[in-house]
Amino acid sequence: MDKKTRSIFSLKRYIIIFLLIAFVVSCSFFLFLGSMNFTKEEIQANAILTFLNVLFLSLIFCLIDGIQRKISIERPVKKILKATEELAKGNFKARVEKVRLIHGRNEFDVIAENINKMAGELSGIETLRTDFVSNVSHELKTPLSVIGNYSTMLQAKELSDEKRLEYAVAISNATSRLSELVTNILKLNKLENQQIYPDKQSYDLGEQLAECIIGFEDVWEKKNIELDTDIDDNVIINADKELLSLVWNNLLSNAFKFTDEGGTVKVSLKKQAGKVVATVSDTGCGISEETGKHIFDKFYQGDTSHATKGNGLGLALVKRVVDICGADISVKSTVGQGTTFTVTF
Repeated sequence: MDKKTRSIFSLKRYIIIFLLIAFVVSCSFFLFLGSMNFTKEEIQANAILTFLNVLFLSLIFCLIDGIQRKISIERPVKKILKATEELAKGNFKARVEKVRLIHGRNEFDVIAENINKMAGELSGIETLRTDFVSNVSHELKTPLSVIGNYSTMLQAKELSDEKRLEYAVAISNATSRLSELVTNILKLNKLENQQIYPDKQSYDLGEQLAECIIGFEDVWEKKNIELDTDIDDNVIINADKELLSLVWNNLLSNAFKFTDEGGTVKVSLKKQAGKVVATVSDTGCGISEETGKHIFDKFYQGDTSHATKGNGLGLALVKRVVDICGADISVKSTVGQGTTFTVTF
């Protein structure tokens, strides 16, 4: 940006205005004098005065034009340039100040508003990017730390076979968690960048839910969880079967994970008023109202202590898949009583 400020008076503009006024005055005089009987001496006597008047009027108009341009164009442009320079430097808190000094709106006001909106969006994106990097770093660090520690412990010479097996299992679990994290990040990235397109087909949703439930049989038996299913027969939908399996597996995984031993998980699938409604409920710890507002955000975990295994990507994947499939998802929860996720087609 050119830091120099133009003067209100510009010789170039003065010459242009002078020529325009001289042309208009000359034409007017020719028309006027053509119908009047003035002597040559009278015309010559007033020619110099007329010329000086044109010079003076040109100066006045030039100064008026300069002041008008200074107020209505140069000041708004300077404010806009100042804000865009700050944005270019990475300061997304920069905003364009109020452009006009009088009431009303013009194009500069619209430009300023659009730049401020853009700055707001960029600020939000930058915050998400920073949080994403921070959370990824945290989630990667935990399993890597586990792998590193147990690998070091495995190098001990006088280590029993029992301990060696225990450490190997811990390394294997941390590796699986790390692999799952990377896989989920890649899946979510593809979904958000629309690199995965739904392959719709007609299939029985009840059968898919039953298959997904069976996949968690070991979990509910180990925790002695009561499973209550109420699934209608022959519920046919037209959707991407593979993508929706991510939804059911994540919702069921959370339900079994957060339900204490001896609790209940209920899965329901019903046809209601031309819609298909699937619900996954649990009698777990529930979530607070504040957590519910961010439940579908990437890396957001209501358990800030990270005591429960997870990387905060499961529900973000669920929300994105549900949106792609043209469905809706909602959550109702009461702390200490449980949570219900509802997916409506």
